[in-house]
Amino acid sequence: MNNSPITENAGKHFEEILKSQLDRIELMKKDEVWTDYKSLKPIVIGICWGDGIGKIISKHAQHVLEHMLKDEVSGGLVEFRNISGLTIENRVKCGQAIPDDVLEEIKSCHVVLKGPTTTPQEGDKWPNIESANVTMRRELDLFANVRPVKIPSKGIDWCFFRENTEGAYVLGSKGIDVGDDLSVDFKIITQQGAERIIRMAFEYAKNNGKKKVTAVTKANVVKTTDGRFSRIAKKIAEEYKEFGIEQDEWYIDIMTAKLIDPARQKDFQVIVLPNLYGDILTDEAAQLQGGVGTAGSANIGKRWAMFEAIHGSAPRMVDEGRDIYADPCSMIRAASMLIRHIGFPERADKLDMALEVCGQFERKLVITGRDNGATGDALTEYLLKWVNDPELKNTWENYTKK
Repeated sequence: MNNSPITENAGKHFEEILKSQLDRIELMKKDEVWTDYKSLKPIVIGICWGDGIGKIISKHAQHVLEHMLKDEVSGGLVEFRNISGLTIENRVKCGQAIPDDVLEEIKSCHVVLKGPTTTPQEGDKWPNIESANVTMRRELDLFANVRPVKIPSKGIDWCFFRENTEGAYVLGSKGIDVGDDLSVDFKIITQQGAERIIRMAFEYAKNNGKKKVTAVTKANVVKTTDGRFSRIAKKIAEEYKEFGIEQDEWYIDIMTAKLIDPARQKDFQVIVLPNLYGDILTDEAAQLQGGVGTAGSANIGKRWAMFEAIHGSAPRMVDEGRDIYADPCSMIRAASMLIRHIGFPERADKLDMALEVCGQFERKLVITGRDNGATGDALTEYLLKWVNDPELKNTWENYTKK
């Protein structure tokens, strides 16, 4: 068999990837200024409902957002825009992960609350288009995926900083079949990409009184890319010793075990890691909190930010007519993170307390995903009653002291 044409084509493909990544590095070297939300009038919040249960739970979260920011909306300080074109049907029709006109709508906003979107795979009824999430993170350079997990009863207070624009996912659609017998995917770690996510994790630790940052890699085996991430974490850690912050490193395989080890759980505070490992660990952490339906996440760049649930669109729930029973807490937690990000931390604290009282302590309304549990609409309204209750803080403090 003559391998020359096969290897030549693969080499050209790899060369194109290298060129695109080197161009991306040059863009990262430009010191773009962070958005100052205090100077914006109005702050424009885009709402992308998404697919499947996203169409339901996003509207619950939007209802909460509008309630929490009603004074700013009436005063012209905040504006909401509904962006309806991110459905799987429209994306397939346009043949794009995010249609051009939808991307322009998103870019016209300052922050976005995004519902779950469907990412087809081979064999699905939909064409195998790229993930809308991956595309949005790349197009808006949302390099930091921030996912907090709190379980007061277990003393767990974790914040994950997952790199969003590199690793094993960013070139997930750029893999290549080399002949009939070999498939190759690509993993990318850059100096600039690793530095900015690791530094953000250390800055969060410094600004929030945290004393440990844990890097998660598989640098003992994946020596080049994970090895770079590991070296950069150690180097940046030297700059933060004066603030009493220590840094350690765990390999991804044992870290998945230690997150569920009661003897170790309290040891972790701030965790920084490449994309794929972050996806795995944050789902595991969310399950400890009550399930992936309870966890929200922030995707942060210097210019834009996007907030979302960490789970998928659950088309099976829609097909079975159970979408009204989908848990909206993930999207509402994402809404809380959005509120905090644009400069209203006290209101975000109030919403977080209400979520914990309803979801972890009182539990008078329980979401099961089926008709033996509460609907998302009922839970949302009950949550807002707690938000408005003057005894919310006292109730929350009483529960957390137990």
